[in-house]
Amino acid sequence: MTWRGSAIVLLMAGWLLAVCGPALAQGQTEREVDPRLRAALIDAVKSGVSFENRYVAQVWLMDMSSRLERILPDPEERLQLLRMVHQEAHQAELEPELVLAVIEVESAFNRFAISSAGARGLMQIMPFWLNEIGRPDDNLFHTRTNLRFGTTILRHYLDVENGNLTRALARYNGSLGQTWYPERVFKAWQNNWYPH
Repeated sequence: MTWRGSAIVLLMAGWLLAVCGPALAQGQTEREVDPRLRAALIDAVKSGVSFENRYVAQVWLMDMSSRLERILPDPEERLQLLRMVHQEAHQAELEPELVLAVIEVESAFNRFAISSAGARGLMQIMPFWLNEIGRPDDNLFHTRTNLRFGTTILRHYLDVENGNLTRALARYNGSLGQTWYPERVFKAWQNNWYPH
């Protein structure tokens, strides 16, 4: 095992101790972990092609899953969403935690959200994009479709703005020249999704 692999294992062990330690001290055992969560995590890790290795996948998925649990209580749904977010962010060369912050601000993780302007889904994609790219039958409430559109659009704006994330986020929201929207995303990122 490389030094990096060892560091990841130690990080994961420390995280598990911090998360599970209080429960174990109260007389609970490892076997009392929700079996659906365990099965879903195993499945998510196996299919986590965007992760550099299974240890990184386990640490990230468990960490983000624990943060998302208050919003999405079903462990299978949560891990499936996190795996898709990681894959789509990775494909668009974005930080997955940034994508989670955008989703929080845009839709509060409601995949059926519709804004007053008609934007749809997790990342609040405007329907005109479907016609723009010649795919009018795509469903913006479909999680992977919505994530693919949202991450691709954000990546494009980041490229247009030469890496300036504040301006890219303002473009994404349609508020270029203002900072209120990027500030909300940065606050969500820092408070809820920033990797510790």
